[in-house]
Amino acid sequence: MNLVYADEHGNVFDHPDYIGLGRSGDMIVEIMEEELIPLPNGATLVSLPFTKPIGLNPSNGKMQVLPDGAQAVGALLPQGFTRLCLPGYVKADKNEKLPLFGYTAVVWKDDQFYVTAEQCDDPERWDPLNCDRDELGIQVDRILTKYPENRLYKHLSNCALGYECLTSSNTFLGRWEGAVPVSYSCNAGCFGCISEQPDDSGFVAPQTRMNFKPTVDEVVEVMLEHLRTPDAIISFGQGCEGEPSTQARIIVEAMNRVRSQTSNGYININTNAGLTDFMRAIVDAGLNLMRVSTISALDEHYNAYYKPRGYTLQNVEKSLKYATDKGVYTSINYLIFPGVTDREEEIEAMIGFAKRTGLKLIQMRNLNIDPESYLSIIPKAQGEIYGMKQMLEIFREELPDVVIGSYTHIPPTALRR
Repeated sequence: MNLVYADEHGNVFDHPDYIGLGRSGDMIVEIMEEELIPLPNGATLVSLPFTKPIGLNPSNGKMQVLPDGAQAVGALLPQGFTRLCLPGYVKADKNEKLPLFGYTAVVWKDDQFYVTAEQCDDPERWDPLNCDRDELGIQVDRILTKYPENRLYKHLSNCALGYECLTSSNTFLGRWEGAVPVSYSCNAGCFGCISEQPDDSGFVAPQTRMNFKPTVDEVVEVMLEHLRTPDAIISFGQGCEGEPSTQARIIVEAMNRVRSQTSNGYININTNAGLTDFMRAIVDAGLNLMRVSTISALDEHYNAYYKPRGYTLQNVEKSLKYATDKGVYTSINYLIFPGVTDREEEIEAMIGFAKRTGLKLIQMRNLNIDPESYLSIIPKAQGEIYGMKQMLEIFREELPDVVIGSYTHIPPTALRR
């Protein structure tokens, strides 16, 4: 498995003499054959700026850093795939930060690219290649013409056409899971927020946050337009907004109005679930699906990343349990990182969290972050590091009734409340 690297012009090569390596946390590690799968459809190869690639010289068994001019290469995986290792690299300039993406180790083997990943879900619906850009443009024009005064559609048109967001694209294509953002504010200050960063963070947010408060009428229009088929999902809480439950009044009124007109589809919320009273109101309004974002079930780690304002991890747990007890299909958006998520103490804590809350689904989502920056703010490992592949096996064994997946699913049995 040859080391893959790029030159300063972005041309990608495999090294004829060096074996590719990966990273787990801050450790350079050898890649195991069982960790490799062919580069999936919809994956993207990217060079890692400000880095130098590291390979293994098989002639002497020593690690070798490639000279100046070479950059490490990683793969950005589509939904449905869980990364097992980061690319092997060292920073050429330790003060520089990588853009906010989830980099996966990639090697050249048997005349094709391989990545360290495991397929945890069916990638078909979230394969970017299955979004016809020409058809999307036509449908965006149609919807904007039909709802010329709806600011949400104008906002989502930029997300779909500019950022190529698949969830917002679905809103215009009338399929699968569609987006309905509602909030410009947040009760957390996530270290890796993709829509808003402090000026002194050193990160560049890859997208901008919505800057207005939608009306109930605007929200209802988007929801009713999307919920035309029995298997449609409409979701509050998108990457282009803050925490949706801060606008609980709008959400609850919109849900009540929509459900008075149609029973089609499923209403989902992607949330940090910290505002327990607001979450209870949203659940009681007839929520079908809830996905809660978390990075850990340990307070110190959770707080270091989310910087929660006015809530704790215990609030998150209470919200999840309340929703589960009320018949909502609950899941977590689990932000995972090799060398951290697979720590002994993290695994034990998350298994306990899942059992106490009655989770139905764990969505394994590759954390988009600069590795060095992330590792600098979180607690150090306390126990053994098992490796991501073994971690997944432990979850499947210890939580046999919990689905291990990658994205929001319609429940296996019809869910109507």
